[in-house]
Amino acid sequence: MSNLKLAEYQCLTNLNLYDSPECIRLATQAATGRNLRITSNYQDLAVKVCLCEDDYPGWLTIQDLQFLEPAEAGYQPQFLSAAEIQQHIPAVIAFTQAAKEQDNYYLWGGTVAPNYDCSGLMQAAFKSVGVWLPRDAYQQEDFTQPVAMTALKLGDLIFFGTPQKATHVGLYLDNGYYIHSSGKDQGRNGIGIDQLSEQGDQVSQSYYKQLRGAGRVVKSYVPDPRLLYSRFRSNEVQN
Repeated sequence: MSNLKLAEYQCLTNLNLYDSPECIRLATQAATGRNLRITSNYQDLAVKVCLCEDDYPGWLTIQDLQFLEPAEAGYQPQFLSAAEIQQHIPAVIAFTQAAKEQDNYYLWGGTVAPNYDCSGLMQAAFKSVGVWLPRDAYQQEDFTQPVAMTALKLGDLIFFGTPQKATHVGLYLDNGYYIHSSGKDQGRNGIGIDQLSEQGDQVSQSYYKQLRGAGRVVKSYVPDPRLLYSRFRSNEVQN
């Protein structure tokens, strides 16, 4: 098993990763072509893995091991400057708007079209231009460069949640609007555009009350080879 732990594998199809070996609750998804490592011994139903691009852990069912193949080369991150990333922002926005036009619903753990959660949509949109973000909203908040709400630019990330932690994220469009994937309870059960104002409709008002701040993506996430494990999103809310 030690060789399997060290080896890097590539996903041959989109795969679901779960937050426990029982494989009941989705933690995240691995799109075709993503790399992962196996980080635990086999259990009855699953094996623990770590996604190489964002250091994110999950459990993969034993049945889905057939959809892995040894990677020809280890994952190599791209190094883009802040200026280069800003040049790609129109394409990031276009990705989210195209995703909105598809039939979709909010999927906790979703990072693969057509159904996303909030941070999954952000990760997928930036990934489409070669920029990796951490997986979860609170991780994305910590990763981005803080931006004053009076200095927002296209493509900045808007964070919502509690005073303690970001639990939701959207992408700033312009003129006080942002696009995000929101849940059924207080959102639109899918991708929609809302107003960053207390003067908006009920959904906009609900999120505005939870506004924490904003951040700008100025670099691409570089995985730490020492990090094979990280915390699950047990205290991030489904909204």
